[in-house]
Amino acid sequence: MSQPLFRDPAAPITDRVRDLLSRMTLTEKVGQVNQRMYGWEAYERDASGHHLTDAFRTEVAAFDGMGALYGLQRADPWSGVTAATGIGGADGARVSDAVQRHVVETTRLGIPVLLVEEMPHGLQALDGTLLPVNLAVGATWNPDLYEEAAALSAAQLRSRGGHVALVSALDLVRDPRWGRAEECFGEDPYLAARFTEALVRGVQGAPGELIGPDRAAVVLKHFAGQGATVGGRNSAATELGARELHEIHLEAALAGVRAGAAGVMAAYNEFDGIPCAANRELLTGILRERWGFTGLVMADGLALDRLVRLAGDPVAAGAMALEAGTDLSLWDDSFPRLEEAVRRGLVDEGALDAAVGRVLSLKFRLGLFENPYTGERAPTPGPEELSERIARESVTLLTHDGVTLPLGERARRIAVIGPNADSVPQQIGDYTAPQRPGTGISVLDGLKEAAPRGTEIVHARGAGLVGADLADLPGAVALTAGADVAVVVLGGSSARESGTRFDANGAAVVISGNPVEMTCGEGVDLAELALPEGQSALLDAMTATGTPVVVVLVQGRPHALPDLAGRAAAVLSAWYPGPWGGRALADVLFGTAEPVGRLPVSVPRSAAQLPVHYNGKDHGYRGYVDQPATARHAFGHGLSYTTVEYGTPRLSRTSVSAAELNAGAPNTTHAAPQPLVCTIDIRNTGGWPVRETVQLYVRRVTGGTSWPRVRELRGFARVALEPGERTEVSFPVEAQTLASVTRDLERTVEPGEFEMETGPSSDRTRGARLTVLAGPLGPLG
Repeated sequence: MSQPLFRDPAAPITDRVRDLLSRMTLTEKVGQVNQRMYGWEAYERDASGHHLTDAFRTEVAAFDGMGALYGLQRADPWSGVTAATGIGGADGARVSDAVQRHVVETTRLGIPVLLVEEMPHGLQALDGTLLPVNLAVGATWNPDLYEEAAALSAAQLRSRGGHVALVSALDLVRDPRWGRAEECFGEDPYLAARFTEALVRGVQGAPGELIGPDRAAVVLKHFAGQGATVGGRNSAATELGARELHEIHLEAALAGVRAGAAGVMAAYNEFDGIPCAANRELLTGILRERWGFTGLVMADGLALDRLVRLAGDPVAAGAMALEAGTDLSLWDDSFPRLEEAVRRGLVDEGALDAAVGRVLSLKFRLGLFENPYTGERAPTPGPEELSERIARESVTLLTHDGVTLPLGERARRIAVIGPNADSVPQQIGDYTAPQRPGTGISVLDGLKEAAPRGTEIVHARGAGLVGADLADLPGAVALTAGADVAVVVLGGSSARESGTRFDANGAAVVISGNPVEMTCGEGVDLAELALPEGQSALLDAMTATGTPVVVVLVQGRPHALPDLAGRAAAVLSAWYPGPWGGRALADVLFGTAEPVGRLPVSVPRSAAQLPVHYNGKDHGYRGYVDQPATARHAFGHGLSYTTVEYGTPRLSRTSVSAAELNAGAPNTTHAAPQPLVCTIDIRNTGGWPVRETVQLYVRRVTGGTSWPRVRELRGFARVALEPGERTEVSFPVEAQTLASVTRDLERTVEPGEFEMETGPSSDRTRGARLTVLAGPLGPLG
């Protein structure tokens, strides 16, 4: 007997999907769009190894198959999985294959299951290699480096039997009070879009129908606007208009879709009163019909059950989400009842077939029907070296007296003070598995390791991470007063402790007065962005000693900073830099590596002045009476150990037609004009080599159908310069450089006057005027 068409690897995927769908029962179809089970409940571990549970077997039998299984290898305090009870790197492939074998061999059609894992900054599993959090990645302004690291993370996931990586990429830090700020690449849509493209390329490989065995499918979180919830409160409402959504919050998603992302995750928030998972305009109108997206849409954890308040019951809630464009559920009780929804006429079976088809297409793209098992093999090493390199390139020098750093021979006695000085857990961020003993290096140990021979390193905590605990302050003051320099390591922590309470979806439950030492992470939103009382008092005491103080902020969100001019010799930001962040920071402090990080987010003066993102609307607002409205440190800011001089930008042409740019090619009415290029001269005027990040911004002066923003990032390039060296940096100016969102919510170049601005940050630019003409450009003179 010949094999069915869906088993033929030479047949087109669309034909294989169609054939398989024709053979499936309604129950089997519903099973394919469900991801109801927590993966860590699919196995149990005893002295003899890992064994599949009866609960897992029952779940498979209920639908004669399983669409996807989330978090088989997840380990953290929420799941309750520890190093003793979980799946280590050496066992990952074996347990994954046991799960897959049961699904394939005990079900009628033998459809493989998708094994879905969190990979927010490296694989969230025992022995998974951690990267710095996304906010640190954004601070590198180096998408190519991130692409390399993402590729190695994906290879590690596949070597352990996983298939799908869930990665936060689409949210923006529009309100730094939001606890999930650390999961964002920054506040800017252009910067986030470039890193999202790099993520998709790294995880999935070259664009194409098939995803290779050392790559994974990526699901981009969260679609859309979750970073703009009111008051920075997790999962709260948004007050976005359609234009704001398109201008700011859809850019990274569009870039990811064009790069070929296999899926997106619908966000918790609502848009225009409709939750994203049930928002047909968002999931079907924009994502599928306008953008042509053919991948799958996954719901966030338990999000579909929240729709019961709108729909009336779980059956109707599932139908509502399916009809809107959601394809795959996560832990909810609504999608498992889609068979009832179809039989009640609440949704057409054709909508279910479309969703099932997208799930099956991904399984075919991953080659699971031909090669469902990983086999016994050593797990692929993770991107440890790249993790440390990202950490090093993310360190951002915010202020410097020009003398104290890098630490040299005169710093013979260094006091290392602060609650974040000697804690690896407090520098690795949220969504992390328990780390094996000896993994990582703290700031204190990094400095000890890097210090020249004969340097004395002394340490005191000085203050607690939260609250007003200053029991250790006298000792810290004494150590600092007797030191040549003090490195004061402050900031926050997303470390989940064993006593932390969690919501059913995994978000931490931390309320006012709760003593848990979490100041960031999912569910940990702040009303006040200043450093906690104890840390602020510690900083005041350290600067009062007269010893030069270098402040290092290990943090997952930008804290509001006081004016430290004349008090601190230097201030550095290290967004949770990962396990090896201590070594990376030591390299920068001692000068074996230069500070090359640039701010991916604006640093506020206080929470009271929010929002403070650099690319707000240009209404000419003068500011508050009691404090400036500007950021303490602007988006794109970052110093080095040298000085760099920027010239005035030059344009190869001072005018261009909108028609020429929108057509994507020179107009044919006249002789082809020269390309439009913006060029800037820069020179290293100091005594240290530098890797400078040159930034291109666009400011619309007149014209357009909507009020312009102050300025918008449209390009960046890193150049290396030796002392005294000069170079030229050129940016092509194309349609996407000048395009804006029109009244029909499409992006196009509109006639008007533009300022093409270049500089080292968003608040230190020089510009050249460009005229975009309404009609075709006349003959060049």
